[in-house]
Amino acid sequence: MNLLLLAAAEIAAPGLAEVALSRYPARAGWWPPEPGRRLLVGLRDGMIGAGEVEHVAQAHARIRFTLDREPPPALPLTLLLALPRPKMLRRVLRGAAELGIKRIWLVNSSRVEKSYWQSPLLASPVLDAYLAAGLEQAGDTVLPRVELRRRFRPFVEDELPAIAAGSLRLVAHPAAGAALAAAGDAPVTLAIGPEGGFTDFEIALLGAAGFAACTLGPRVLRVETALPVLAANLFPARLSNAAADGAACRPPAAPPR
Repeated sequence: MNLLLLAAAEIAAPGLAEVALSRYPARAGWWPPEPGRRLLVGLRDGMIGAGEVEHVAQAHARIRFTLDREPPPALPLTLLLALPRPKMLRRVLRGAAELGIKRIWLVNSSRVEKSYWQSPLLASPVLDAYLAAGLEQAGDTVLPRVELRRRFRPFVEDELPAIAAGSLRLVAHPAAGAALAAAGDAPVTLAIGPEGGFTDFEIALLGAAGFAACTLGPRVLRVETALPVLAANLFPARLSNAAADGAACRPPAAPPR
């Protein structure tokens, strides 16, 4: 965790927060905090700044803070994701939040087990907790919006055209012939299927909605692996500091003999 994400309910006064010590499990050297400890803090859906622990009581820590800068820019990627296995969902959502994805649609597919939709992990407070953990890791404050759609065909035919309007429309598919290419500055709507990919019928529906099938190569990746690889290939400059500022990471020169 690299940023303490403050909720509005934790603001006791301007520039002052009261944070419950029970919010996180004990972490060596970081939590519970000690008076004088400095933290990177951010207000949920707001600005980022610096904080300092003023006082620690039995149940709460009082943190004085100032917010003076914007969170990192969002990735221009809308994610259409076939609902993963519940155990994988936490990792995928956290990873999406770390990457800066702000719009996520969890959808059904014929290869998605019906029992997945009954999982208590889909409750809004639980989803928010996964996403907030990703924001705190990445030093971001803007919570992604997650929508659930249990009927694939009506969603693709009736809602998806408006959602994807003005964007490059892609569906990651292991059997596709075209290789994925960088999107430049164009916004992208990316569909990722379940393990094994979407069915031919679902690929055809997405194709009718303007989605082109693309592949990362011959290896079939798990969703949690495929998402960051796809994002990095689509937006190499946005996800690489080296690409942004022209710097390069090179080994040090060999010392003279």
